[in-house]
This record gives sequence, C-alpha cells and structure tokens, in this order.
Amino acid sequence: MLTITLREAKAGFSSLVDKALKGEFVTITRHGKPVAALVSIEAADAGRRAMGRKRPSLASYLQSFPDEVLTRNVSPSRDVDL
Repeated sequence: MLTITLREAKAGFSSLVDKALKGEFVTITRHGKPVAALVSIEAADAGRRAMGRKRPSLASYLQSFPDEVLTRNVSPSRDVDL
C-alpha cells in the first residue's frame, strides 16, 4: 500500500489513478495522518456492498446451529447495553 501526502497526491493525481486501476491502495495523508484512500471502483463497490450487508446478531447465529452441535438454552436471548 502506497502512502502519500496530499500535496504529492495533487501533483501526481493521474499516476495515482493508474496505480489504483492496477489494484494498489493509495493512502493520502494530511499533516501526517491518513485522511483518504484512492482505490479502484471494484474495490469501492466491494466495500459498499460489505458495509450495506446486515449481519445477524450473535444470538441468531448461534441459534442457527443444529441441535447436535450445541446444547441449546431455549429461553429467548436478552438485549444488553454495553
């Protein structure tokens, strides 16, 4: 993964786009801290899909196991504030 300053990114933007097209992740920093990333459209789409997926809760995941694998407590799970 390439890390580059914002000033350097402005100066060589087209070469950074070429690197992203080849599959490289480019991290852009401002004042030494990462603030943005330049990736290919395929990587961005994969990230959007992953963020949009609803994942089941741990309780519902465990309830999906067959009875032979886990001995189940049939009482309903409870919500906990952490």
